[in-house]
Amino acid sequence: MAGYPLTARPVHAVIEYHDTLCFGSPMRTFISTALALVLAAHAAVAGCYVDYKAKQDNPLRLQYGVAEILGECTLEDALVELSPRLEAAGWQLLAVLTIFDESGLEERKESAGEFFLRF
Repeated sequence: MAGYPLTARPVHAVIEYHDTLCFGSPMRTFISTALALVLAAHAAVAGCYVDYKAKQDNPLRLQYGVAEILGECTLEDALVELSPRLEAAGWQLLAVLTIFDESGLEERKESAGEFFLRF
């Protein structure tokens, strides 16, 4: 065939190169790492919320509320973050009841009333 140069490289070598690149261990590692980063970013974006009970003395007032936690979504971080917010307004945190994501907000909104996402 005139006009079509023949290559010295066998087609098999090109297939092996692409096979290793697309499906080999380095690519799997890259894809796994990328997927883990995407999932971690999604988790970080998802909100963290708690519902809690607090009180004031003289006269005694009790409060049920819902608050967003900006740090790690753990009970310890929720206590550390929420207590100062409440104390600044004269409230004492009694208990963190549950930790949840934004899917639990709507069902607690009415019960929390004026203390829904206030602190």
